[in-house]
Amino acid sequence: MQRLQKIKYFLFSQYFADGIRITLEIIIPAFVFSSLGKMGIGLDLSLGALCVSVADGPGPIVHKRNGMLYCNIFIFISALLTGLLNHNILLLGVFILASSFFFTMFSVYGNRANSIGFAALLIMVLQMTEVAPFYRVFTESLLILFGGIWYMAIALLLFQISPHRPAQRALGDCIRETAKYLLIKSEMYNLHTDIEENYRKLIDQQIIVNEKQDTVRELLFKNRALLKESTHIGRVLVLTFVDAVDLFEHIMASWYDYSSLRKKYASTGILDDVSIVVKNLAKEMNNIGEAIQAGNSYKKELDLTGELNIIKKRIDTLPDIGSSFMLKKILVNLRNLGEKTDGILKYFKEEIPEEEKLRSRKEYSRFVTHQKINGSVFKNNLTFQSSIFRHSIRMMIACSAGFIISKWLPHGNHSYWIVMTIIIILKPSFSLTKKKNSDRLLGTIGGGIIGFLMLYFIKDNTVLFVLIIFFMLGTYTFKTHNYVVMVIFLTPYILILFHFLGQGSFNVVSQRFVDTAIGSALAFLASYFLFPQWESGQLKKYMENVLKANINYLQKLKNIFTGNKISSLEYKLTRKELLVSTANLSAAMNRMLSEPKSKQSHRKAIYEFVVLNNVLSSNIASITATTYNDEKYYPKEYINLVNKSISILEKNLHQLNESFLPEEDQINTVFYLKTNNFGETILKEQLDFIYKITTDISKITNAISS
Repeated sequence: MQRLQKIKYFLFSQYFADGIRITLEIIIPAFVFSSLGKMGIGLDLSLGALCVSVADGPGPIVHKRNGMLYCNIFIFISALLTGLLNHNILLLGVFILASSFFFTMFSVYGNRANSIGFAALLIMVLQMTEVAPFYRVFTESLLILFGGIWYMAIALLLFQISPHRPAQRALGDCIRETAKYLLIKSEMYNLHTDIEENYRKLIDQQIIVNEKQDTVRELLFKNRALLKESTHIGRVLVLTFVDAVDLFEHIMASWYDYSSLRKKYASTGILDDVSIVVKNLAKEMNNIGEAIQAGNSYKKELDLTGELNIIKKRIDTLPDIGSSFMLKKILVNLRNLGEKTDGILKYFKEEIPEEEKLRSRKEYSRFVTHQKINGSVFKNNLTFQSSIFRHSIRMMIACSAGFIISKWLPHGNHSYWIVMTIIIILKPSFSLTKKKNSDRLLGTIGGGIIGFLMLYFIKDNTVLFVLIIFFMLGTYTFKTHNYVVMVIFLTPYILILFHFLGQGSFNVVSQRFVDTAIGSALAFLASYFLFPQWESGQLKKYMENVLKANINYLQKLKNIFTGNKISSLEYKLTRKELLVSTANLSAAMNRMLSEPKSKQSHRKAIYEFVVLNNVLSSNIASITATTYNDEKYYPKEYINLVNKSISILEKNLHQLNESFLPEEDQINTVFYLKTNNFGETILKEQLDFIYKITTDISKITNAISS
């Protein structure tokens, strides 16, 4: 059943849908013109479509249109200039040097601009080996442009026909990854699970969930059509996503001292029952996500109330092991989690209550980043203080070295693979370059063996044509999903293509291996020796952002305690800032761990810092969620505890960044109602725990900054 679910998920995923669409848009021009005896024209058109597909990333239609439009302009210019200059090796070398720097600098404008720059470099590399007269160069460049326009027109047409499907698939994917997070968390109740190792998995999964949420935000909050109250599907998507983010926050906020829980209740077996219920909730969330992604209806399957009642009866019959309060609190949280999961089911209802209104576009726009596109951004990054500038210099030197080496090799026609390998593998950080390097080498070897065996045993061109379509589909399906799998598909695809073009498969395989190895080596050496950017040098910035986010979160809690009402929008923006900063720090830490050990500093301390800040934010969220709508004042000692916690974090922030100046402690002088009921006692214990965590964070910060 799990395998069938995975297959079903894959078939309805955005990756597979894009793979089919891109494959068809690229292969149709080549197929049509080859049937008319004009293979050359077809290949040029398909090449243009291939390059523009690189810039066809997820996002609102306006951004997709602009991205593909500029991509067409730059690939035409790049193809034309490459064709005009490649009759002179010196001029071509200078052009490669300048282009590799200029187009890599496009990264200052964000991921889509980075893709446009990559497409321009890709067409330059693919065109640099062919020497042709001007009229042929101009004609081929125009055909490449027309191929790009063909791709752009079809892509925008299909998007207009079904504008909500990408957001629908992305939302379903986001909910499924949230379900995975909950599934990993269920293992915290498993007595045989290593808590520290499981916490690492939670941190890794939190990074993925954050990325998925960012994708959905881009698709929804920058799309005017989906933010209209009159559009039912758009309204449903936005409101369901808001509920999904609230659901994730609730999962994160449900934090306990799992070591203590295990010691206290290990002998009762009750924690195993809790773990099963959490797993069932995760399964329900996963099924909801799959239904949304596939565009199917869904009926609730989980009887959570019945399962919780069974556990409650077991808790009531337990012998007096200290106090069963924590178990009862877990039950309450699970019941709330079930209600929030049920809230997502509104997606499948034909009507949504009128009181659930969409916010204004201006308010939603505050949840997404907006990239300025102007010359000053480019100019301001022309300094060694800019990581993108250093990366562009690195790319320029590596590509130039690759070009020079390629001219010394005997197999001239395919020597562009060296430079192509460099522009694909070389990334701004060493850790990303290292991963791309190993993935590409592994994929090339695996794909090369598959391709060579197929060409050796299969002689029927019809079968090979079907196979090349299959490998194309795999290449474009996995291009953003799994790089090593993409390369495994890409290599046989290229080998079969060269077979159809009448070039020897064994020579192509051996040349591809050699060129890939040389390009990989150059990329690795460049990332290690040329102005390297080690993550340990960047971590303090990410740590500062996490501390700022937790300080802001505590400030919101203080506002609640002092009776100063905070708006839902303000609270959710603070929450988003915290989730993003935490995920960014966790991702940076993971990148550091893949770098040479000699370049890692305070490895254990940084991990503890990440964990403690996660625990801190979870506990703040837990209190905020239960007190958010309270209409009462709290004891002054509560405000004091929050203020002391804020003060400690501000001092830690000052240690990391001396330009930050802590504010003086200020206690609100309003009269506070003193209460001593049981709930208030528990709240006091939680605030004491938060204060203790901030002191632990302070010790870690002292160790890191010393």
